[in-house]
Amino acid sequence: MLSQITFLILSAIGVFYFTKSIKKISRNINLGQPIDRSDNVSLRIKTMSLVALGQSKMVVRPIAGFFHILIYVGFVLINIEVLEILLDGILGTHRLFKPFLGSLYSIAIGFFELLALGVMLACVVFLSRRNVTKLKRFSGAEMKGWPIFDANAILVIELILMTALLLMNATDRSLEGNMPVSSWFKPLFAGLSDHTAHIVMLVCWWIHWIGILLFLNYVPFSKHLHIFMAFPNTYYSNLNPKGTIDNMESVTTEVKLMLDPNAVPPENYEAPAGFGAKDVKDLNWKNLMDAYSCTECGRCTSVCPANITGKLLSPRKVMMDTRDRLEELGEAIDQNKGIADYHDGKSLHDRTTAEELWACTTCNACAEACPVNISPVDIIMQMRQYQVMELSAAPSELNGMLTNLENNGAPWQFSPTDRANWIQS
Repeated sequence: MLSQITFLILSAIGVFYFTKSIKKISRNINLGQPIDRSDNVSLRIKTMSLVALGQSKMVVRPIAGFFHILIYVGFVLINIEVLEILLDGILGTHRLFKPFLGSLYSIAIGFFELLALGVMLACVVFLSRRNVTKLKRFSGAEMKGWPIFDANAILVIELILMTALLLMNATDRSLEGNMPVSSWFKPLFAGLSDHTAHIVMLVCWWIHWIGILLFLNYVPFSKHLHIFMAFPNTYYSNLNPKGTIDNMESVTTEVKLMLDPNAVPPENYEAPAGFGAKDVKDLNWKNLMDAYSCTECGRCTSVCPANITGKLLSPRKVMMDTRDRLEELGEAIDQNKGIADYHDGKSLHDRTTAEELWACTTCNACAEACPVNISPVDIIMQMRQYQVMELSAAPSELNGMLTNLENNGAPWQFSPTDRANWIQS
């Protein structure tokens, strides 16, 4: 009974803090501007099924795709055994499913062990790619400090969880027959009495469950939040062709009202307080969901033509800057009694510089490469709009073109009366 009470208390604490973290993330995302993504449900479900569930964009790079799917499938299916651990902890039983499944139980446990071995192999490969071969796309100014630790920590945690699971099976003498993986460890415990082996098994059992609770509460602070966010983020993908730029409704309305003295403003219309995105609150909620969904894999930056040619822009950094600024603002709101309208006076432009924004060619290679359908270009364009329309801070080349449009009605520095002179030449 003491074991069950301890299990329930620890589990309740873990779930409570995880729920608290998720509520905070949801609150932060909802700080964004409204946008309607409720159309075309069937296509959205198909997109989510292919991209998030089917990992269709991951396999574009076969090696990374194979090992990521290995971890993904292992993570999902091993949770069936975790369900048994959960029920055992609540009910005070041991191997609850065994009497019901009979001989199939050993087959199922053996299958889960093979999956655990696959997960461990994938973790070792990913650790090697980051720390031994040091792939270029895992580097960059934005990848210093915490991002490096975070990427390695989650892989190490997964290795510990799988090791505890296998050692638990190796010391559990109630399991019948030799398991395909845990049997490798049995010689290490061959000299132990049944009582001592049972204690070792319980220790591994507790390590595995507490590790799961710690993992659950670490994820909201990690780039690995994408294991939850990938599904809603791909469901709410922008279904328009990449490169489509929507007219700013506020600008269109203001121009119509200015040009037509008899025009009637739309019902409940309020003149915009500003144009473009100065801070995260000016972005829409899907942009903010994108920021929380970023895996920091660097596929976007690795295909960015501006970055490849040595320019400062990194689409990954744009997403990380947005997420970090959103977290910063969320903390400031919490410190001010949770008032959603509170603003700390800082700006997203304090993190992402004009040089980065104007290096973007808007080719959307980053959006095409992203494994969870994030669009850094959408955020970049809104920040550019603020630079131009609020600060008049466009590059000199662009300012020249805008001046020509204003004075001559065309991008070129010719009077409208001279526009057809080329015909006479």
